[in-house]
Amino acid sequence: MANDFDLLVIGGGINGAGIARDAVGRGLSTCLVERGDLASGTSSNSSKLVHGGLRYLEHYEFRLVREALAEREVLLRIAPHIVWPMRFVLPHRAEMRPRWLIRAGLFLYDHLARRVSLPGAEGLDFRKHPFGAPLSPAIANGFAYSDCWVEDSRLVVLNAKDAARRGASIRTRTAFIDAARDAQGWTVRLRTAEGGEETLRCTALVNAAGPWVLSAQDQTHAARAGSVRLIRGSHIVLPALYEGEQAYILQNDDRRVVFVIPYQGRFSLVGTTDVPHEGDAATAHCTPEEAAYLCAAVSRQFKRPVTPAEIVWSYSGVRPLFDDGTDDPSAITRDYVLKLDTEAAPLLSIYGGKITTYRRLAEEAVEKLGKALGRSAPAWTAGAALPGGDFGGRDLAGYEAEIATRYPFLPPTLRARLVRAYGSEVPALLGEATSMVELGQDYGAGLTQREIDWLKHEEWARTAEDVLWRRSRLGLHMTQAEREAVAAAI
Repeated sequence: MANDFDLLVIGGGINGAGIARDAVGRGLSTCLVERGDLASGTSSNSSKLVHGGLRYLEHYEFRLVREALAEREVLLRIAPHIVWPMRFVLPHRAEMRPRWLIRAGLFLYDHLARRVSLPGAEGLDFRKHPFGAPLSPAIANGFAYSDCWVEDSRLVVLNAKDAARRGASIRTRTAFIDAARDAQGWTVRLRTAEGGEETLRCTALVNAAGPWVLSAQDQTHAARAGSVRLIRGSHIVLPALYEGEQAYILQNDDRRVVFVIPYQGRFSLVGTTDVPHEGDAATAHCTPEEAAYLCAAVSRQFKRPVTPAEIVWSYSGVRPLFDDGTDDPSAITRDYVLKLDTEAAPLLSIYGGKITTYRRLAEEAVEKLGKALGRSAPAWTAGAALPGGDFGGRDLAGYEAEIATRYPFLPPTLRARLVRAYGSEVPALLGEATSMVELGQDYGAGLTQREIDWLKHEEWARTAEDVLWRRSRLGLHMTQAEREAVAAAI
């Protein structure tokens, strides 16, 4: 029986979607299977940062930081609608780390990789600088540096979308059951969304199941190539704690850092924790202890204390970190490890990784697979825009101005959101519409029937949760009745 695909990828998170995109673009027939929705696990529950990882310098992870800093520039270039620069403010607390050490670290951060589009670090006097306004008067000095924000779940969807446009088969709500290996490839059993079973053949298998990498490995009946530590990172969303587009990175008493990030225009996102997670990653949630920890970190350095009673939403993601034997969860490497088993048909297992370096991980993974299959081809993803990311030489503001001219009926808030979400695909979504009425029912927060139809037909959305909490975060802006109306419509 001929193989249906060269490559089958298990897992529809950022690593799986990135590998599928890279592989199909190099001529490998590719299928991706995901038992739930795209980005329904860790990849939609991150801190939503594309960053070098300033604190990783303390653990001497220079290669990881250099690679991540270089990837910031790549992602800004290929997805400028969903990745954008952000200024981070680091208040100085003398009892934590000396100023000379922070200054040295920021100098290294600025120079480990070539900066093209982001300003460098600077020292700040909070008695004079507006960034000091929300902070405790006891904190007089600090620093500012640059990193980037990303719409994490949209990054996954856009990678899958580009993979599909290049010929990959993207199959959500399709569970991997098991696989049998022989010299020519793999026979894989799947459970479809309708509950039936299906069998297909592939030459090579990629295990990108994230927190479920070990259980997926067991289902291949191949020996485990490594182990993971499941580390839970919880986040809370509060009403906006300050005005402005800057984020804050707070040195906490346990020598960890906590981010406070402007979120969705009306809120502040606070995270993350580093707690060993027991049991199924699907059960992850922000515990009362974690919520109290995050509130205390903010209250310690901001003028206005915050309490768990103010939390409007919380979420948790489980990071499947490669087990390097480190006891401290915060010190476990965030680097990725790729294990290629070529005892018979190739099996590549992915351990760890960061959303920032997903593209490099995918590149390295496909290079390993290409060599194993005798099908090597040049890398290409660094120079190819993701769907919606090609503004024809204009910047985001220039492109939004063009959309304002073409669709003058769009309210400014809705126009800005659509451009940020869909970029240069906004005209494909809106078509020839000349009024809001032509976009169909408005379900609240600017979500129209036209957009729901687009998400269903173009982005694999099947449920209200897919639409409101992954393809967008509009659930935060809607009443319970409005969310129920979206569920009924879908």
